[in-house]
Amino acid sequence: MTITIDWHDTAALSKEIQAVRERKYRGTNVGLVYGGVSAEDRLYLSRSPVEQMSVTALSESLDTIGTAFRVLDPCEPGFVSELLGVDIVLSNLHGPFGEDGRLQGLLDWLRRPYCGNGVAASAIAADKILCKRYMKGLGVPTPPWQVWTGGSAVTCGGLPMMVKPTMGGSSVGMSLVRTTEELTAALEEATRTDPSPVLVEHYISGTPVTVGLLELPGGVLAFPPLATEVQQADFYDADTKLDADGRGGVSVTLADLPPSVLRTLTRHARTLWEGLGCQGGARVDFMVTADGEVFALEVNTTPGMSRDSNFAAGASMCGLTHEDVVRAMLHQALARPTYDVPLPVPSLGAVPAQLDATV
Repeated sequence: MTITIDWHDTAALSKEIQAVRERKYRGTNVGLVYGGVSAEDRLYLSRSPVEQMSVTALSESLDTIGTAFRVLDPCEPGFVSELLGVDIVLSNLHGPFGEDGRLQGLLDWLRRPYCGNGVAASAIAADKILCKRYMKGLGVPTPPWQVWTGGSAVTCGGLPMMVKPTMGGSSVGMSLVRTTEELTAALEEATRTDPSPVLVEHYISGTPVTVGLLELPGGVLAFPPLATEVQQADFYDADTKLDADGRGGVSVTLADLPPSVLRTLTRHARTLWEGLGCQGGARVDFMVTADGEVFALEVNTTPGMSRDSNFAAGASMCGLTHEDVVRAMLHQALARPTYDVPLPVPSLGAVPAQLDATV
């Protein structure tokens, strides 16, 4: 059982923050992985101002810490070779090939220490359907759902309902369906985003709440639950999350909920952390109904790290700066047990001509 740190325990938290800040990373070379691999990341790169991007905030924090780093673009041909030239990999890729265990598996094979979750937790959380099954198995309440593969009837507890692509985040390809006439278009939109089976979930009305978790040297800290209030959309959709035009369509505040509900949120978040085998950091999204029922929606194993992200906001309420969070991530990467397997040290030479011609 992982030791948990209560954010109300100021003495323990102060000790952990001090331990994080005492660690120095000068002389360490970090590979900051960022690029437009998934539809989600391409959307952010095309529409977000530079100052709102995670790569900008992470670069600034690494500079402040005094750690040498370079941004590695996974879409560039020399990406894998460049991974071998760094001491730690810090990725903030989202969606398929970045957040779903495939990049993590590559890094394990290359024996590169990396920040954040491993293969299993990343793969389970990225697949919304698989994650829902884990929630059910772990006894964490989640809205009723069904898997739609085309041609079958959609019921799922009746209207309204959420239609979600299996993979990907930031609500890309997601629709809130209130009438039967809207359903066909919503299913088509989801399959355009991701050809996997579609998750159809009964819509729970209430307050969206998120709980961040961060691995510190002495244990795992659960951030205070944060409530998100959307002013100009039916739900917390991709446009609202981007807020590229600065309209301020969503507010994020400390959740004003009864203590018993706050404890339930934190307990479920910790259960999912343990059950999925999370490492480094994660964020669990919930819906809380007017009468205090709690339903888990998703687990995000690579939380966004812009200055204004929910994850950064939760850390700030615990007294952690953005730089502190990055330091904790670097520490976790170096503390991760290494694989002791009889594999040769990877040596990447020139790409064969016949292979290069097919790329």
